[in-house]
Amino acid sequence: MKALNRTNFPEFAAEANNHQERVIQFGEGNFLRGFVDWMIHKANNAGVFDGSVVVVQPIEHGLVNKLNEQDGLFTMITRGLVNGEEVVEEEVITSISRGLLSVGEWDKVLECAADPNIDILVSNTTEAGITYSATDTLDQNPPFSFPGKVTAYLYHRFKAFNGASDKGMLLLPCELIDRNGDNLKAIVLRLAKEWNLGDDFINWVETANIFANTLVDRIVTGYPGAEESAKLCERFGYKDDLINTAEIFHLWVIEAPKGTEERFPLHKAGLQVKWVEDMTPYRTRKVRILNGAHTSTVGLAYLAGFDYVRPAVNDENVGAYLNSIIFDEIIPTCDMDLAELNEFANQVIERFKNPFIQHRWLDISLNSISKYNARVLPSLLPYLEKGEEPALLTFSLAALISLYHGIQLTDEGLVCKRNDEEYLIRDDRGILEFFHALWQSAGDNYTAVAEQVLSNVDFWGTDLTKYDNFVKTVAKHLSIIATEGMEKALLNVMSGRKAHAKIY
Repeated sequence: MKALNRTNFPEFAAEANNHQERVIQFGEGNFLRGFVDWMIHKANNAGVFDGSVVVVQPIEHGLVNKLNEQDGLFTMITRGLVNGEEVVEEEVITSISRGLLSVGEWDKVLECAADPNIDILVSNTTEAGITYSATDTLDQNPPFSFPGKVTAYLYHRFKAFNGASDKGMLLLPCELIDRNGDNLKAIVLRLAKEWNLGDDFINWVETANIFANTLVDRIVTGYPGAEESAKLCERFGYKDDLINTAEIFHLWVIEAPKGTEERFPLHKAGLQVKWVEDMTPYRTRKVRILNGAHTSTVGLAYLAGFDYVRPAVNDENVGAYLNSIIFDEIIPTCDMDLAELNEFANQVIERFKNPFIQHRWLDISLNSISKYNARVLPSLLPYLEKGEEPALLTFSLAALISLYHGIQLTDEGLVCKRNDEEYLIRDDRGILEFFHALWQSAGDNYTAVAEQVLSNVDFWGTDLTKYDNFVKTVAKHLSIIATEGMEKALLNVMSGRKAHAKIY
């Protein structure tokens, strides 16, 4: 079987060679290829962008050699539900021109900095990638950290164009940290000062370059596995070692000065790319609705007997709970256009039902206490401050506490039981020790359990026992879950739920 490359398939070579290099991308993994490179391919084909991508492998080991063997080509498969119907799209992506190794080819990477056409930088170097390294220096080949590489890259560009104000870069970090552009810029400026690169360069970094904050949202499931890939290649008629898969849903929110979108007009290709001057509402929407729905459902869904997300969401009772907690309790706390919130919420539920993605609740449960604090508590607190107890958000906290009902603490995590089956909860060690000791000492005194958990300021940033009757309500839920089971407890709370008006 022929390998997928431009020699064997000249029709793809013609398409790929039509576009000049415009983007340098730090990261060659599944996500960027299935998100940004897929978008650029779509924009090129739509005639709204004319550019290809130089991909840089930021660490020593990765996929760039394989990517070059295939001349940057790979098959992208997006699949999921659209209006309840299964949709599968397959396409060979032609937006990558070549790949470079940062370790071993740093001189070629810096050559890109001197190319006036390459004025966009994209990255995804993991959440830990945007961190300061005191050992970085300009003359390293390359600097160790990603911000160190960016600083050296920008300095090379600054020198190549004599500090021209129109030769700055648009930087679009996709790392999953809040204010990723601001964080990257702060470290670059710190390194520029420590490396004594001069006030003119520092001023150029600040005024000629745009460090955009971004929010990315797409589940990229990557290589589908040997057995499925073999069947796909047989059907495609070529060998592709870089097949990539993702859900159909995609969203890229980019916070940048007005007018920046004309530089990278992906939105004109019908893609869900939103250029905004303040991304805060979109981040709040994602955290509270998408992430919050996961975290507020994990305890009850798993203890109700569901190992995976899709069958739980398709269950009559859990599905009704999920709909109600999103539309009746979470959305009223979001300060954003109601139509947009409802549309996003419906997309979230459809994504949870995607038959091509298997999400384990126990994987979602990782570090659930801090996740609840960040994702769910901001929806719960406005009600409590008004003297209200939203039925489902309150129940979700009791269900989560029940999920942490440990019987044994091991090096791997907290061992708990669902009926006669043991499962493992993974979280910060201090949190696991707290719950293990709590359940051992409190036994079936659910009021004591509720009091100790809700009063733990380290968990919640506040003492939740100060709200009238909240301990009593949570304790009642804990008791019913323990004595009558999660299914009965869920039916009980669902019967008393109510919708809420906007409360912000």
